[in-house]
Amino acid sequence: MPEKRARHRRIAADIRRRIAAGEWRPGDPLPSRAELAAELGVNPQTVRLAYVLLRRAGVLEGEERRAVYVAHPPVMRTLTDADADWPFFSEATDTSPRRATEELAERLDVPVGATLRHETVECLDPGGRSAMLVTTWWRGERQPHVSFTAELGVVSLGRGHAHALGLLVDALAFRVVRTRLDAQGRPLETADLILPMDRWLVRLAPTAQR
Repeated sequence: MPEKRARHRRIAADIRRRIAAGEWRPGDPLPSRAELAAELGVNPQTVRLAYVLLRRAGVLEGEERRAVYVAHPPVMRTLTDADADWPFFSEATDTSPRRATEELAERLDVPVGATLRHETVECLDPGGRSAMLVTTWWRGERQPHVSFTAELGVVSLGRGHAHALGLLVDALAFRVVRTRLDAQGRPLETADLILPMDRWLVRLAPTAQR
């Protein structure tokens, strides 16, 4: 099993090299699994695993058991306002309540273990590719805010975030911690914005008033 796993990673690296050399360009279809397996002298399942790896990394696009294509480079966007509305389609993927961890309790100034409202929203670009994940927590009813704070960091993606963003587990992404405040500066809700580094530049302004 380890040998097979290493083999499909070597094939994926070779496909990357051939794309970089111009053998296949963005939008070009790749050979079928059977065709490439015959060329390389490997099992089609090994090629399938290589294609899966490259789709998750955003190098290839296409659905399982159908033709795969060289992906067009993702559009680079610049985040300057962490509180701006997403201008394209977005979809809530999880709205189950959560208990406040120590970190969330500190961010929201609530007791550890308090029940929080929660939602995770996937923000899609015009081509339908996941551009950003926004996970928000708050207590009680949502209230209008007058200001917010935003702090920038970097995280390694877990399985859920990596799958949603089409990236590999442990890939690095920007993490913007946004906390919305009322007129007295008390936290109303807090959110994690997860942005793939291959699709975003981040230039945050200081604390903003709404």
